[in-house]
Amino acid sequence: MNQRTLAERIGDGINAAALAFIAAIMLFPFLYIFSVSFSSFQDFVENDIILWPKHWDTSAYAYILKSESFLNAIAVTVFVTIVGTFVNLVFTLTMAYALTRRLPIQKTVLFLVLVTVVFPPGMIPLYLVVKATGLINSVWSLILPTAINPFNLIIVRQFILNIPGELHDAALMDGANELQTFRHVVLPLSKPALAAFGLFYAVAHWNGYFSALLYLNDPAKWTIQVVLRQIVIVNEPSATLGAEAHMLMENPPPPVTIQMAAILLATLPILVVYPFLQKHFARGVLLGSIKG
Repeated sequence: MNQRTLAERIGDGINAAALAFIAAIMLFPFLYIFSVSFSSFQDFVENDIILWPKHWDTSAYAYILKSESFLNAIAVTVFVTIVGTFVNLVFTLTMAYALTRRLPIQKTVLFLVLVTVVFPPGMIPLYLVVKATGLINSVWSLILPTAINPFNLIIVRQFILNIPGELHDAALMDGANELQTFRHVVLPLSKPALAAFGLFYAVAHWNGYFSALLYLNDPAKWTIQVVLRQIVIVNEPSATLGAEAHMLMENPPPPVTIQMAAILLATLPILVVYPFLQKHFARGVLLGSIKG
């Protein structure tokens, strides 16, 4: 085996140092949010930048978890994420499979899908459609209008085209219909695409903000991102989280620690789920881009 030269080892060291520096920059905001959320008010006043809590204080988390408004927003967001991701995957996979079959209108439908990628609908037309269908102030307005992402649909279609056609022909020769072929042949082989695009859809639903702000008028139906906006940007933690949390604590924590704790609690679910599905990302996306 050839020994690595001095220049190669120096180059690897420089690359490792550069990547470590970039990683530190990326991780610093998370460390700051974590530290401030667990710091006491005294630590926050005495220090300009808190890199680690000196006196651990969980009052901000106790304050938030006593708020019915915050817990309700989490419940709404979880519902929209789970149901919305399921609807996205069902519609995307079934339509992608249909576009791989030889149908009379296949090229026309595929052309219309490509048009929506190049010319996406604007905010006003989409709002008028949601209003005409009676979805205003309903959580379904966050799910049904975006049931299919056209770009994801094209990638999943290419993924299905990469599945050997002999498997499909063999299933038809054995007496299976198109639905059975999709369920027993295509769907099991599409697990990488399911994992990759399922996480794409889930992250989009969890982080969805503008649609909820546009379509939902009732604060009881707000998602966690809208509540975070009221807490962090509008700077109204006590008004947004409700008076019940404020009244249950004799000495409520400062607004800054409440803001950081709310951000951490809203980000934590995605951070926990992401590592388990990350390995499927590259495989799920690259397999769909091999065959044209």
